[in-house]
Amino acid sequence: MSGDERTDPPPVPAVPATRAVLAVDAATDPVPVVIRGVPAGAADAAVSASTAARIAASVPEATRRAYAGDWNRFTDWCARAGRTALPASAETLAEYVSALADQGKAPATITRAIAGIRTAHRVSGLVPPDTTAARAVRKAYRGERAAAGIPNQRQAAALAVPHLRRIAAALDTGAAIDLRDRLTVVLGWAMMARRSELAGLDLADVAEVEQGLVVTVRRSKTDQAATGRQVAIPYGSDPLTCPVRALRAWRTLLAECGSASGPLLRRIDRHGAIAGVPGARPSGSGSADGRLSGYAISKILTRAARRAGLPLDDLSAHSLRAGGATGAYTAGADLVSIGRHGGWRDGSSELLKYIRDVDRWKHNPMHGAGL
Repeated sequence: MSGDERTDPPPVPAVPATRAVLAVDAATDPVPVVIRGVPAGAADAAVSASTAARIAASVPEATRRAYAGDWNRFTDWCARAGRTALPASAETLAEYVSALADQGKAPATITRAIAGIRTAHRVSGLVPPDTTAARAVRKAYRGERAAAGIPNQRQAAALAVPHLRRIAAALDTGAAIDLRDRLTVVLGWAMMARRSELAGLDLADVAEVEQGLVVTVRRSKTDQAATGRQVAIPYGSDPLTCPVRALRAWRTLLAECGSASGPLLRRIDRHGAIAGVPGARPSGSGSADGRLSGYAISKILTRAARRAGLPLDDLSAHSLRAGGATGAYTAGADLVSIGRHGGWRDGSSELLKYIRDVDRWKHNPMHGAGL
């Protein structure tokens, strides 16, 4: 063979995909992440525990869990279909997207699944599959849904002030769980908070000042560098929906139970036992310190809305964020101050969607047209 002649490299063998977890902290539950598709024992493919922890921490926990779930569902489907998950071909990815469409999954769910599969390949040191065919399938599926009158994007209903007042009134019982839930709802609305931001607050992150509250959000979806932001919350005009009074009531209860630090919003069992207070051993599962999850925040709102006799259509924890933004805009606040208050990126299309819902009535061109 001459020096100019080349041979093709041997094909990369398909590595069977497996499920795995990355223990970020041995004292906590393992956090699922995408799977490393490399043979065990290969020194060059290994990372230390501290490096692995930092890699995991670079991605928001909710995203890690979502990607892990997407990856596991993909590997299960590949096993049933007789296809290779890692490395996956462009054809396999397109077929999987078509299978998700047949199941009626939302386009956003399909988009996230594609991203999770590609991330698994990158983390494994493999070239992600081409998405041209998969995106074509998704585009056609969106058209099918539109033709059938099925919305391609679900938007959370904004929680209006009258509904917020009804919820606060329904929770005005003095019970520990209702004090917590009322604080969750009114503070989330006033902060225009994401559910992860609410769940991540500690008691030390909320300071009472003369004008109201200063809430320190240490990390959020649009602040992965964790530079943090401070949100000023003034007193409310109604005692039931005033975030300052709601915080005082909850903080007083925790202090009486001997708890002055730890998570702001925490688990309470059906017997009224509060997690994280001395001597309390609440039943149920959850984090060791009792911190609520983002999912629990959503459940709090829907449960409270049901007690208040409100419709639950399109209601979720995001309704607090949307409600605070639309309420502020209706009251005359400008987009810049709303965006900074709620931690939206400049020019956020999400924020503009909320504002358009208000503007179609507030600045309707038919007002004064003489009809």
